[in-house]
Amino acid sequence: MSIHRAAAQLVTLAEEHGGNHNSLNPAVTGGGAFIILLLLLWITTRFNRDR
Repeated sequence: MSIHRAAAQLVTLAEEHGGNHNSLNPAVTGGGAFIILLLLLWITTRFNRDR
């Protein structure tokens, strides 16, 4: 199976099923990820007191 044929089949499959879920809001997803990353940054800086 060639790469082009496999890619074409994957594109067809993605178009049939759609790419977005109705319950996923991009702003909430991105905001939640941002908050989690800020929390991880804060935790990392609290444990790294040697600098």
